[in-house]
Order: sequence, then C-alpha cells, then structure tokens
Amino acid sequence: MHFDDALSIVTAIRTREVSCREVLDAHLRRIEETNPAVNAIVTLTAERALTEAAKADDRLAAGEQVGPLHGIPMAHKDLVATAGIRTTYGSPIFADHVPVQDDLIIQRLRAAGAITVGKTNTPELGLGSHTFNPVFGATRNPYDLGKSAGGSSGGAAAALAAGMIPLADGSDTGGSLRNPASFCNVVGLRPSPGRVPSWPDKAPWSPLSTKGPMARTVADTALLLSVLAGEDTRSPTSLAGTGAEFTEPLDRELRGLRVAWTPDFGGLVPVEPAVIDALLPATKVFEDLGATVEQACPDLSGADEVFRTRRAWQLELAYGSLLDQHRERMKPDAVWNIEQGRALTGPDLGRAETRQAAIHQGVHEFFETYDVLLAPVSQVVPFDVDLVYPRSVAGVEMTDYLGWMAACSMITVTGCPALSVPAAFTPDGLPVGLQLIGPHRQDRKLLEIGYAFEQAGPITTRPRCAV
Repeated sequence: MHFDDALSIVTAIRTREVSCREVLDAHLRRIEETNPAVNAIVTLTAERALTEAAKADDRLAAGEQVGPLHGIPMAHKDLVATAGIRTTYGSPIFADHVPVQDDLIIQRLRAAGAITVGKTNTPELGLGSHTFNPVFGATRNPYDLGKSAGGSSGGAAAALAAGMIPLADGSDTGGSLRNPASFCNVVGLRPSPGRVPSWPDKAPWSPLSTKGPMARTVADTALLLSVLAGEDTRSPTSLAGTGAEFTEPLDRELRGLRVAWTPDFGGLVPVEPAVIDALLPATKVFEDLGATVEQACPDLSGADEVFRTRRAWQLELAYGSLLDQHRERMKPDAVWNIEQGRALTGPDLGRAETRQAAIHQGVHEFFETYDVLLAPVSQVVPFDVDLVYPRSVAGVEMTDYLGWMAACSMITVTGCPALSVPAAFTPDGLPVGLQLIGPHRQDRKLLEIGYAFEQAGPITTRPRCAV
C-alpha cells in the first residue's frame, strides 16, 4: 500500500476497502523500515497521527462529509510552521522551537483531511538545494544512499520516493521543489506566484518564493494543488478562484503542440553531458505524441543577476536580525548571502526590477510561439552526499552555493509555472528529471502536458528505489 498513488488510497478509504488506520499503519511501518537509512522524516508524530486516524474512521462511520485528502498521511517540510509540532528550520537556533500557529497551507491540508505524521528534513534555514543541517544531518537519496536527495525540499522528495508518504508539501525559491524531485524520481511543481498563497509572510508582495505540491505522479500533484491553491485575502498576490480546476482529469491531446527544448538556456548555463544525454530521448516522446519540437529558448540574459539580487534582499529581510544575534551559529553560506543583501543599494534593486520586467515581456512573447519549454531541472546528476555543493559543472567552477542551481533559479525569475517530472536514469541508475515550463499562470495546462508525457514516457514514475 505504501507505494499506491494518493488518488487510489483516497478511493479505497471512501469505499471502505481500507480504513484510515490501516493506511497510516502501512506508512508508519515503511517509515520505521526505511527512514533510519534515508533520514527524510526528522520529527515523527506517530501517536498524534494514530489518534487523528481513529477520528477520521469515526467520521466516515458516522456518514459525515469528508475532505479530498481524508486519511492521507503527510509529513510537512520543516520550514513550515506546524502548531504543537517542533519546527526547526534546520537550524540549531530553532532546535526546540514549537510554533503555536499553523501556516496557511497546513490549515488547508488539515481541513482537507490529511493526517500529519511528522516533519521532513531541509537545509539550514532552507538555504541551498542539498539537504543537510547541524540539527538532523543529511538526507540521503533513496536510489543511492551515498548521494544527495537535493533540496531544500529534499526530505519531502526522499520520503515520497521511499514510500513513506504518498503526498508532500514543499517550497521553492531557486528550485527547492524541482531539484529534489529530479534527484529522487518524483514530481515537483513550482506553481505560478500567487497560486498557493502564503501566510504569514514577511515579504508578501515578492514573487520569488512559493509553496507547492510534490507527489509520485502528476495526477497526485494536481490533487494536492487543488487543496493548496485558492485565494486568501491575507496574501496580497494570491490569485482569484479556488483549486477546483485541478480536480478534473488531466487527459490532453498533444498533437500540434509547439514545444521548445533548450539543453543549456541558450548557452547561459553549464550542464553536465550526463544530464543532457539522459534527457534527449525525452524530447522524442513529445514528437511521438504529435508535437513539434524545436531547439529554442527565450532571452534570459541577466536572470541570474536578478535572482541573486532579489534573493539576497529577501534573505536579509528574513534573517538579518538572526545574523546580528547568532552569527556564530549560522552556516557560512547563510552569513555570506545575508551580507550580500546588506550590501545592496537602491540602484541595485532598481536594475533588478527593470531587468526582470524585460525578461517577463520577452518570455510572454516567447510563449506566443511555443506552448511549453523543456529544459534540464538540474545541471548535475545526484552528487556525493558529503559535498556541500558541486564545485564545478561541465568544467565550469562554481564560486558559491547558488551557481549549480541556475537551471531552476533563472526560471524562477520568469514567474512561470515549472514542473519537474521523472524522465530518465543515468547508466549508474541515478534519476534525472525533465523541467517543463509553461506560460504565465497556465498551471493547469502545464500539468496536462506533464501528465501526457508521464503516461507515454520512457520510464515509470513509480519508485524503484534501493531501500
């Protein structure tokens, strides 16, 4: 049962083929079997979950109306506040922190009937796309325990891949939903900014960071998005409407679809040959489905500078006071990036704003010609878990921890929805994901295209992990 998709589990619960307690027991056994090796779930709330599962069964027995995720076990990213459950942000400063209020997405998940089994691991303060921290250590890739699971939603991706949970929430600034999905052979969607509102939020007008869904299939990802999405007036950028549009079947004909493929974003991003070699057959899948595929890319010149500027500003806003009080307890990359934010000037921010506006316009015009852009998710295959970050990519030196994430972080700047879907394995058996980028706010269309690829793709999206 622990590798069944969430939609099947929901149906089985509603038709009384299985109880919520039985579903939970199966996943708790799987966590007990695999988590010691993978280190994906760092705070386990088994007793609380058992109580919630019993109540969920009672509600069904009483004939009460239940939510779309009724009885589904979930573990939440350790960057997201969960009332009454330890939330550390991967930092020793918050090692014993227990919030008194749920973040908005947790409120929505609980209202939908999800059962919390714990928290998933994340890098310290969520910084970086490799999940390790001084509180819990590193999360290991279920396909090769010597490799990274990616990040910052690495614990979530690894837990999904290992069958510990059927759905997971995550967040994405520079690739934190997409990179770990690629590394762990699962699905991760960075929604359009505002699709999943965030509250509370120190930078509510910023489009840089967003929360979003992860799952083992595209259909399950859409199911979770249907719960997470929807307007909330406390979030000034939240998009109007509900998540209802994501509950309908995703079947779509791809004949006539106009597809662009870029292996290196017009030469702006170094990508390891092993990644490109693995993804080339995936582009052929679209041709086999009747789409036309051309090598093309919008002009993303300056996107890396925009991302770095906006990220540094946002980090200083979020953690500047923490640096003043606890500098010695923060990792060097965090200190460096916050200080980058403090060094910014008004003209620096102005240039970033102007350049991002130009990129937005260029991307809008690009998608008047193409329906979807295909690209690598990550510039490297899963690397040694003991590395802080890859020091070089395709022979190009990475001078800091952000460089190897550019294939995702540059797309963040466009404001487009982006989906990571399992696409291939290297000859060594390491997963490689394909990044699908859609037009602004066309999340539903992007999921439909991803679903068609998944159904016809060269590999199964079901885990074949080593644990």
